[in-house]
Amino acid sequence: MGKGIVKKLTGEYGLFFLVTLLLFSLWEWVIIQGWIASFILPSPSAIWISFMENHQLLLQVHLPATLIEVLIGFGISLFGGLLIGVGMHFSRSLEKVLYPFLVISQTIPLIAISPIFIMWFGYTIWSKVAVTILITFFPIVVSTYDGLKAGGNEYRELLLTMGASRWTIFKMVQVPMALPSLFSGLKMAVVYSVVGATIGEWLGASEGLGYFSRRMSGNLQADAVFAAIFLLSLLGIILFICISLIEKQLLKNNTR
Repeated sequence: MGKGIVKKLTGEYGLFFLVTLLLFSLWEWVIIQGWIASFILPSPSAIWISFMENHQLLLQVHLPATLIEVLIGFGISLFGGLLIGVGMHFSRSLEKVLYPFLVISQTIPLIAISPIFIMWFGYTIWSKVAVTILITFFPIVVSTYDGLKAGGNEYRELLLTMGASRWTIFKMVQVPMALPSLFSGLKMAVVYSVVGATIGEWLGASEGLGYFSRRMSGNLQADAVFAAIFLLSLLGIILFICISLIEKQLLKNNTR
């Protein structure tokens, strides 16, 4: 089974892996030639060496701290976003009240609001969770609301003529047809959650990949900074893939 997955990935994304390999090779060659100073842009080999030197600290201390912040923030956003998205779908008044606030929340610069969260919650995990919620809440609510609003008008009218209740229509038609929109929002939100947690750690934390990269940046250790960045990128990719796999399974079951 594992070989089958690897074969499928190399078949579908073979060109991507090839281009990535070429880019990393070019990157390494440029640094070896001395065209860019290594303290500005370290080579991939130097980043790998730095990762191996710090892997226990990164994988056992800082990565779990960032992952916990991401999962808590994303989980709260998922629960609240679904609740508010469904509520706005059923209540026009609620939609008129809450939608402008949702838009306003996205116009506030995170760099400006993060110190306020630190004032409220201190340097605890909740200041980072609050930043994560702020950045992930909006796409979940909007994708849920838009998906429910746009899905299945023809089926809805048909079921209404057959005497179906609004709850029956919601459960049998609108929810299944809203799933693609919802999962589009979830895939964006889960990637943004990594960004939110990292920003929160940059502004005030004692652990986490964002904190580690800020500390290494202050020490002018660019290779360690890039090691943390690549680990953050890998975390976002893995979470994105997890949501995509859940989406594929649910949509497959939904079409049966």
